[in-house]
Amino acid sequence: MSEITATKVKELRERTGAGMLDCKNVLTETSGDIDKAIDVLREKGLAKAAKKAGRIAAEGLVRIKLTDDGKQAAIIEVNSETDFVAKNQDFIDFVEKLSDISLSADKTDAEGFSALKYDDSQTVGEKLTNFIATIGENIHVRRFEKHDAAGVAYVGYLHGGGKIGVIIGLQTEAGVDEVTTLGKDIAMQVASMNPRFIDESQVDPEYIEKEKEILVQQALNEGKPKDIVEKMVQGRLKKELKETCLLEQKFVKNGDLSVGQYLSDSAKEIGKDIKVVTMVRYEVGEGIEKKQENFAEEVAKQMEG
Repeated sequence: MSEITATKVKELRERTGAGMLDCKNVLTETSGDIDKAIDVLREKGLAKAAKKAGRIAAEGLVRIKLTDDGKQAAIIEVNSETDFVAKNQDFIDFVEKLSDISLSADKTDAEGFSALKYDDSQTVGEKLTNFIATIGENIHVRRFEKHDAAGVAYVGYLHGGGKIGVIIGLQTEAGVDEVTTLGKDIAMQVASMNPRFIDESQVDPEYIEKEKEILVQQALNEGKPKDIVEKMVQGRLKKELKETCLLEQKFVKNGDLSVGQYLSDSAKEIGKDIKVVTMVRYEVGEGIEKKQENFAEEVAKQMEG
């Protein structure tokens, strides 16, 4: 039997487009023979389904799941090629089931998640492959994560039917019922204003230095005297941090307060300390470059075919 190396698995995946776990399993089944493995993948329909994997999947859904006591939370994004499929009830049910699995799973890597049981007859990876073949377009579990830190109450918010999902973790001795309204208000803030950091303590010093360099150059280009540039830059940097740090932002439901002030006031009202320690925001397709299709050209190509 030939050794099943990571390089060999990678090669098979590149040649067939099949999933990493499927490639590894089939290579084991064929004693490391890549050509035989390709045949087996085709026979199982895995390579056929995988051909669709080259197509851009930038639509889809985000789902969040939380335990009733708020001590555990999970968020997942599953992509499809079209919004039409994202609204398909079978797709919605599929993503819902995956969110349930992600909440109960102890696997946080893609390969481990793919190997988990979807139901009594198939794994998550097998269900995904079969679903791709049934739906007829690429479906991709893009990312997911689970949070269950001790002493933290988790609250979630889903916007736009699943276009944006947010999880907020509040470190507090208060029960989740006591902080649900507060948590949802902050989660809505994160959904709408998309802060990069919870507060200034989270800001990477390298990010600050880079921003300072840019702002200094902007001020010099505006012809400002060097002796006042430093003060100007500090002011502009402070303004920028107010826009990018959650607790510094103006509270969307009451512009007279910052989010930090709203949090502080709410904590006093509840009578227990509350601190935001987790902020997770998923937006469907963010960072994916969507392919622009020319419909007339596509029809013409099909007619020629």
